[in-house]
Amino acid sequence: QVQLQESGPGLVKPSQTLSLTCTVSGGSITTNYYYWSWIRQPPGKGLEWMGAIAYFGSIYYSPPLKSRTSISRDTSKNQFTLELISVTPEDTAVYYCARAMGVSGWMDYWGKGILVTVSS
Repeated sequence: QVQLQESGPGLVKPSQTLSLTCTVSGGSITTNYYYWSWIRQPPGKGLEWMGAIAYFGSIYYSPPLKSRTSISRDTSKNQFTLELISVTPEDTAVYYCARAMGVSGWMDYWGKGILVTVSS
């Protein structure tokens, strides 16, 4: 059973960097052919795909967020990370990590999500 767990600060100040880590257990992030994704959901809004890192290491970003987003991984820890720079209150959301079949394909395993609030 694959499990994903998001971790990171729940409160970030405007203009700072939001950093989250997703720890994966029950499966390797280098296993063919999975893509490890970040998704967010602002309060009262729908899900927004932010980006993903492939099992072979290539990284893909949502075009509207590309200039502010960085995704990386640590295969020795079986973790992947999200950094979002220059945050504003509009970046307040529940952030999820998930495993996908394809760059933005069907996501079969999800973390529980972590609420990140951007506020001074």
